[in-house]
Amino acid sequence: MRASRLGDDIDDFCVKCKRVMNHAVVSLLNDGPAKVRCRTCHSDHDFRNEQPPPPKVDPRKAALFNQVLGNIAGSVPAAAAEPAVVPPADPAQADPPVTGAAPVVAAKSKARKKQSA
Repeated sequence: MRASRLGDDIDDFCVKCKRVMNHAVVSLLNDGPAKVRCRTCHSDHDFRNEQPPPPKVDPRKAALFNQVLGNIAGSVPAAAAEPAVVPPADPAQADPPVTGAAPVVAAKSKARKKQSA
C-alpha cells in the first residue's frame, strides 16, 4: 500500500455524521493522514482509523442501573448501595411544586355541568 497524499480519498469515522464516511486527507504526519475532512458534512477532524470515540457513560445512570438489577436479583451490589440521586445543595435550585392544576380541573367540571343542564 502506498503512502497517503494530500487530497486522497480515505474512509474514516466522522464525529459529526456519527458514521464511517468518505473523507479527504487534509494534513499528513509521518506519511500517514493526521487530519481529514468529511466529504459529506465538510467538517475537519483528526484521523481516527475508522474507530468511533468511546461512549460517554454517565456514572449516575450506571449506579442506578446496578441498583435496579440488584433489586431484581434480590441483593444490592456494593457499588449500587450508595444513593444514585444527589439532592441539590441549594434549596432555591430545587424545582418548585406544581400549582394551579386543581382550578383547571374544577373549571372543566363546572363547564360540563352547565352543558348537561
